[in-house]
Amino acid sequence: MTLSIHTNTAAMIALQNLNKTNDQLNDVQNRLNTGLKIGGAKDNSAIYAVAQNMRSDVKALGAVQTSLDRATTIGDVALAAGEAISDLLVEMREKATAAMDPSIDTFSRQAYDADFKALIEQVQVILANAEFDGANMLNGSITGGIAFLADADASRSVTLGAQSFSLGGSIITVPSTSSLGTVTLASAAVSQIKSSLDNVNQALANLGSDLKKIEAHSKFVGKLMDSLTEGVGNLVDADLAVEGARLQALQVKQQLGVQALSIANSQPQIILNLLRGG
Repeated sequence: MTLSIHTNTAAMIALQNLNKTNDQLNDVQNRLNTGLKIGGAKDNSAIYAVAQNMRSDVKALGAVQTSLDRATTIGDVALAAGEAISDLLVEMREKATAAMDPSIDTFSRQAYDADFKALIEQVQVILANAEFDGANMLNGSITGGIAFLADADASRSVTLGAQSFSLGGSIITVPSTSSLGTVTLASAAVSQIKSSLDNVNQALANLGSDLKKIEAHSKFVGKLMDSLTEGVGNLVDADLAVEGARLQALQVKQQLGVQALSIANSQPQIILNLLRGG
């Protein structure tokens, strides 16, 4: 081996290896700090691009989940109000049937009529308050229904159908001016209430069916988000146990590299020894 004070090949090789070890050590430390083996496009451009697309899908599905949650709440409020109205119609039928009795006196009939009208007012109060986030599915303000997001591309939707429970309408045929003042009026009210009950119960069944469909889709979206999140983790998450073991190995390798460089740098001292010996 040529001894030279200008060129120390052994030191250059040792320095190159030490720099390589330091680079590897920095990579491992970054993975341990971030928990990611692919933290940016520089680490692996292809995997980074795939992971970013999947992250984008997860974020978009988060917006879908929010929309479906809103649909579920709107539907739950409408369903609770509709069930309450159905119960009131049952009570109204009881009052109207009692008022059909021709043997009751005027005072009793007026009492039944007052109770009946109070129930009608309660139906109107419930209809006015069956609202969430500006949407009332029962008072007739919405025709057809409301469409909510169903996929990450916003290309599909699920619809929550509206049901008009307004008094004197197609579902509740009992008008707001209905009265039990006479046997004839009470008889007409009973007929209207019976058909209204059938209509309301069918409308509630339709509303419940829509809600069940939305809730099922919401569960699917949640599972899809979990699967995509897991997929991103499989692509970019670092195995911290492996990285911890690599860190220890590289630290030892770094120490050995420093010693090797020190030995290589001491080789030119041989020239002084040769000259001294001469």
